[in-house]
Amino acid sequence: MRATRTVVLLTAGLVTLLGVPVSAAADAPAALYVDKNDAACSDAGSGAQAAPFCTVSAAAKVVGPGQTVRIKPGVYAEAVTVDRSGEPGRPITFDGGSDVQYFPELSKGLTLSGAAHVVVHGVRATGGVKVGRSTDVELDRMDISRGRVEAVAIGEGSTDVRLTRNRLRGAVKVEGGSRGTVLGRNLLFGVFQPPLTVVDAPGTVVTNNTIDGMCGAAVSVGAGSAGSALFNNVLYTGASSTACQSAAARVGVNVAPEAAAGTRADYNLITGHQVLASAYDWSGTGYPTPAAFRAATGQGAHDILTPSREGVGEMPGSPTVDSADPTAPGVLPSDFAGDPVADDPGVPNTGRDGGYLDRGAHETQDGLSEVWMVIDRTYAPAGTPVEVQAVSNSQWPTAMAYEVDFGDGTAPVTTRQGNGANAVATHAYTGPCTCTVKVTAVNGVGKRVSTQKPTKVTAPGPLTAAFTAEPVLPTTDSPMGGVRPLTIGIDAGATSAPWPVDRMYVDFGDGTPAQSDETRHTYAAPGEYKVSVTVADSQGARSTATRSVKVDYAASGYAATEPFRLLDTRTDGTALWGGSPAAVTLPVGLSVPGHALSGGMAAAVLNVTVADASEDTHLSVWPSGQPRPATSNVNVRKGGTSSNTVTVPVGADGRISAQLNSGRAALIVDFVGYYQPNAGRRFSPIAPTRLADTRGAGGPLGGGQTRTVKVAGVNGIPADATAVALNLTGTGSTENAHVIAYPDPAKRPATSNLNLEPGKDKSNQAIVPVGPDGTVTLYTNTGSTHLVLDAVGWYGKDAKALFTPTVPRRLADTRTTGKLAPGATTTVTGLPAGALGAALNITATDSTGPGFLTAYGYGSTRPGASSLNTRPGDTVPNHVTTPVGDGGRVAIANSYGGSTHVITDLLGYFTQG
Repeated sequence: MRATRTVVLLTAGLVTLLGVPVSAAADAPAALYVDKNDAACSDAGSGAQAAPFCTVSAAAKVVGPGQTVRIKPGVYAEAVTVDRSGEPGRPITFDGGSDVQYFPELSKGLTLSGAAHVVVHGVRATGGVKVGRSTDVELDRMDISRGRVEAVAIGEGSTDVRLTRNRLRGAVKVEGGSRGTVLGRNLLFGVFQPPLTVVDAPGTVVTNNTIDGMCGAAVSVGAGSAGSALFNNVLYTGASSTACQSAAARVGVNVAPEAAAGTRADYNLITGHQVLASAYDWSGTGYPTPAAFRAATGQGAHDILTPSREGVGEMPGSPTVDSADPTAPGVLPSDFAGDPVADDPGVPNTGRDGGYLDRGAHETQDGLSEVWMVIDRTYAPAGTPVEVQAVSNSQWPTAMAYEVDFGDGTAPVTTRQGNGANAVATHAYTGPCTCTVKVTAVNGVGKRVSTQKPTKVTAPGPLTAAFTAEPVLPTTDSPMGGVRPLTIGIDAGATSAPWPVDRMYVDFGDGTPAQSDETRHTYAAPGEYKVSVTVADSQGARSTATRSVKVDYAASGYAATEPFRLLDTRTDGTALWGGSPAAVTLPVGLSVPGHALSGGMAAAVLNVTVADASEDTHLSVWPSGQPRPATSNVNVRKGGTSSNTVTVPVGADGRISAQLNSGRAALIVDFVGYYQPNAGRRFSPIAPTRLADTRGAGGPLGGGQTRTVKVAGVNGIPADATAVALNLTGTGSTENAHVIAYPDPAKRPATSNLNLEPGKDKSNQAIVPVGPDGTVTLYTNTGSTHLVLDAVGWYGKDAKALFTPTVPRRLADTRTTGKLAPGATTTVTGLPAGALGAALNITATDSTGPGFLTAYGYGSTRPGASSLNTRPGDTVPNHVTTPVGDGGRVAIANSYGGSTHVITDLLGYFTQG
C-alpha cells in the first residue's frame, strides 16, 4: 500500500555523503578520449575524439579537474594507475558508458593512489581495483573481479570512498585506517574468501547490498572499525565452498568486540541459517536468530532470517519488497540497475515509518515496457465520439495512469485503470483531421512508455465515389515478374467517404465480370472503356462513379538481345494452315537458356520466315486476344521462302497470333529483341545511309564465309550505339540461301535475316546489336551473293526517341487510288504530329518492272538508298523504319523501274523521349 507518513528520505546530508558530482563548470576543459581500436589513436596525441589515446594510462597521466576520460570498448591490457586529483565539484571522471555489454576492460587492474575527487564509471576491471591514500573516490556501475584474491581493496588511510551499484565477483576488503567508506546497492559474490571484510576502517557503511557468500562470514567487521552501519542488506549464506581459503566459521554478520561500539545493524535479511554456526557473531557472542540478537543487543529489530534463499529476491512475495529503512545511511536514489525506488501496491509497506524501499541491491519494479491501445473508430466523421481503451504490461495495474493525446491540439486526457480491465478515454473531434492518437502509460515512479495510432476524422456528408485510372508500367527489366502492356490501376482515394469504405467493386468496361476490391486490370486490346467504380461504407451507404478511360501502349525503350530461334514448325512436323491462327508464346524470365528476358516487354521484334508454301499466300501477325487486322507481314510464292522483320505488341496473355491467309506452310520465328517502358535504349532515326555495298568493294560474299562491317562510329552513328537498324539487301545470289546478321563473330546464332533466291533482289530490315569495335558480322550459308547494307537508325544512351507500339493498321493502299508511277512519290499520312520516326510494313505488289522504293521523312531530301526492291510478278513486303516529316507524314518514292502498287501498314511510331 502507499506510504502514509514517510517515503524514501534522501537528505541533503546523504547527497553529500554519496558525493554525487555536479555538472562541470562551463569553462571546464573538453573531454579526453581513449580508443585502442581507432587507427588514428596515439598516446602522444591530444586525446581529442578524432585523435584518441591508445591507452587509458596515457589519459590518466594528463587528465585534470572537471575533465572526463571517455573510454571506448575493447580490452586494455595495461595496469592503470590514477594518481591525479580533481577538485570539489569538479572531479576527474573515467567513463566507459552505460551498456554493460560493451564496458571497456582493464585486464591488469586499476589502482587509485594518492588521488582525490575521482569518479570511475562503466568499466570492467578483471585485474581488480585498489584504492590507497585517496579521498572522495566513487566507483560506480563497474564489473570488478580478480580471480581467487580480493576484487577490491580499500586501504592506506583512504577517506570517503564510495563503492556503488557494482557487480563484484570476489572479496572486498576495507582496511588500513580507511574512514567513511560506503558500499551501496552492490552485487557481491564471495567463493574463495569471505565476501566483505572490514578491518581498521571506522565509519564504514554497508547499505542495500546483495551479498552471496560461501566462505566465512557474509559481512565481517573487525577490530578498529567502530561506528560502522549495516542496513537493508540481503545476505545469502548457502552451501559452503570447498575452495574457501578461510577457516572462519560460517555466520551471517560478524562484528568483533573492538568494532561493536557505535556500530548499528537493522533491516537486514539473512538466508541459509541451517548451514550457519550462528546468524550473528556480535562482540564475541553468537546469536542464532534475530530475536535472540535483538534481545541481547537491541540491534536487528527488523532483521529477517529464512531457512534458505527460496522465495527471496526479485520475485513476487519476497520479504525484501517494501520492507527496508529509507532513512538508513548510504541509501541511494536508484538501485543496481539504475531503477528508482518503487512502491508495489500489492505489498504492505513494512519499512521504517511506512517506507517502501526494498532490501538488497535490486528494487522491485512493475515491469512496464509496453502499452497497447484500441480505438473503437479510427475513421469517422467529426462529432462522432471516439473511445480509446489502453492497457500496459505493468504488473501493478492499479497504480497506472494513462495520458491520452487525441492529436487535435486539445489537452491530453488522463485516465486510470484502477481495478478495471483497461483505462478508457472518450473524445469527440470538432473538425476533420488526420490525427495521431498517442497513449502514454505512466507508472508510480514516473516511467513513461508510449504508443500511437493514426485516426482519420472526416467532414460529415454523403458517400461520393470518385477515382483515377492510370497506366501501370513495369519499373524493372528483371526476368522475375513483370507488368503486361495495357494494364491500368484504379485509385479510389479521391472518394469522399465520411465513414470507412469496406467494399469496392470495379467494372472495367471490357465485358469481364466486375471485380471486388481488384484495382489492377490488363486489357486485351487498346481502346476507350467505360469504367465504373462502386464503393460501400461501413454504414451501408453505396455510391458509383463512371468515366471513360483510354487504354493504349506506352512509349518504350529497346532492349537488344542476341538473336535466337523461338519456333520452327519444320522440326516437329507441324504446319501452319490458312484460316487457323497459331499462338506463339513469347519467352519471359529464364525460359530460354542464356537469355534472361523481362516479363514487362510491350512489343517483340521478330524475324518471321514462311517456307514451303503450298500456294501463293501471305501471313499476318498481331497481338493475341485481339481481332485479326487487315494487314500482312510476309508474302510468299508457292514453294518459296520469304522472311520479314515484324514488330508486334505483346498480347495480354504474353503471346502473339500468326495466321496464313490460305494454304499451308512452315513457320520459323526468330527472337531479335523487345520494347519495354522504363527499360532499354532510345532510338534516333536517320535517312537511309549506305554502310556497305559488296558490288563496289570486297566482292560477293561466299557460302560459309563472313564479312565484318563497321556500323558504329561512322556516318553519324555514335561509337557507343548499342544496336543499329539496318536494311539488308541481297542481289546476284547464285543459289537459294540465307543471310545472318549478328554482333559477335565468335557466336553465330542459328537464325536468319534474309532468304535469297537466284535472279531476285530481296531485302529485309534487321535490328542488330553492335559487336566488337562497332561492327556487325554478315554470313551466308551457301553459294555467293552481293550484299547492300543501309542504316536507317540507331539505339543508344544519347538517342532521342521512344517507341510506341500499335496494333497493326493500314495507313495507305494505292490499289484504291492508282499505281505509283516510275519516279513518282506518294505521301502517307495518319501518323501522330509529334512522331519523329515510324516502323512500317511496306508492301509492293503488281509491279510492272524491277526497281525499288525509298521511304523518307516528308519534306526532306530524298536519299539514294532503297527501302525495298520491287519485282514483276512478286508481292514484296519489308519492315521499314523511317523518319517522319512535318504533319506526321512519310514520303515513299518509286525508282525509275516499273509502276507499282504500294501498301503501307503502321506497326508503331517514335516520339521524343
